[in-house]
Amino acid sequence: MGSYQIMNGNEACARAAIASGMRFFAGYPITPATEIAELSSILLPQAGGVYMQMEDELASIGAVIGASIAGMKAMTATSGPGFSLMQENLGWAYINEIPCVIVDVMRKGPSGGSATLPAQGDIMQTKWGTHGDHPRLVIMPNSVEEVYYETIRAFNLAEKYRQPVILLYDAIVAHMSEKIWVKDADELEIVERAKPVSKEDYRPFNYSDNSVVPLARVGEGFNIHMSGLTHDETGFPYSNQNVRGLSISLAHLMGKIDGNYDRDIRKYEAFRCEDADVIVVAAGIVSRSARAAVIQAREQGIRAGLFRPITMWPFPHEDFSKINFVSKAIVTAEMNIGQLNQVVTEDIDRSQKLVMKNLYDGNPISYQDILRSIQEADKYEQH
Repeated sequence: MGSYQIMNGNEACARAAIASGMRFFAGYPITPATEIAELSSILLPQAGGVYMQMEDELASIGAVIGASIAGMKAMTATSGPGFSLMQENLGWAYINEIPCVIVDVMRKGPSGGSATLPAQGDIMQTKWGTHGDHPRLVIMPNSVEEVYYETIRAFNLAEKYRQPVILLYDAIVAHMSEKIWVKDADELEIVERAKPVSKEDYRPFNYSDNSVVPLARVGEGFNIHMSGLTHDETGFPYSNQNVRGLSISLAHLMGKIDGNYDRDIRKYEAFRCEDADVIVVAAGIVSRSARAAVIQAREQGIRAGLFRPITMWPFPHEDFSKINFVSKAIVTAEMNIGQLNQVVTEDIDRSQKLVMKNLYDGNPISYQDILRSIQEADKYEQH
């Protein structure tokens, strides 16, 4: 049946992770993500799992990767400064296709910034933080209830596609409390890790198509080799990169995500966009102010709409382009200097007006601020 419960965003994340089957958490305290670690330290032992307080963020992501290779669903949680420290090990997880979930609760930066103030400055870091080319799966919820169910989806995608998945939200979503509907365990769709059957000629990677090879659990007798180098299907470094090296392995990494994007990766919200002259593009907590602004604009006779990416990366370019086709102006609203704006610019026509509404002083953007930007954009005469 399920039940209504009151919780904040970080609590929803921790409880949903355990409901997803997470049985290992390694982390280091950092505002505004610390409550995820605190609650995990209480709930994980009760569920038969393991919680580890690590000495820093480098060790945290390393322990999570190791636990995943050992067969456990694993997660860590941090904020911008800690997320920066995780990038090298995260790159290792990408090239070796290690399923895990990393929660980044954004705060004002750069560097230490302001630990208690919200921001959305990590959008581009989640895409470009590691070096080299590889697919990114990044999910950006805007409410406590969405944090709960998108955490579950993050684990499902990680296990299904053998891929690190990043859950990205800000300090406001993390700390606000809301009433949410929590399904019973038997109502949840949980993806369990596929297991290889035969130990003979087991190859931990498959470059023949976009399929995902089951990840063998270390210690069960399978031949497993992993390193940070470009490798062949056995996991060993391969020197002839024109045959089975860089180009083939990269095509596989990209193909398994691109080939399944429409199935269960792509996710967005389009609100009142069918006839919109002005479309607001916003994500996370800002999208809630944007939705209120759109409703107010409609009451004033302005045909406004909201496009909200829930899966931030890969960004739903094709869907936005189709929706955006009828509009004369776009408003981007975000708590940074224009990271989402850079993405939207790729999908608009030169005849369309682009209005930026940015705030990066640690304060949330109000619906009144966005409404004024909608009013400004609506005055534009398209040529």
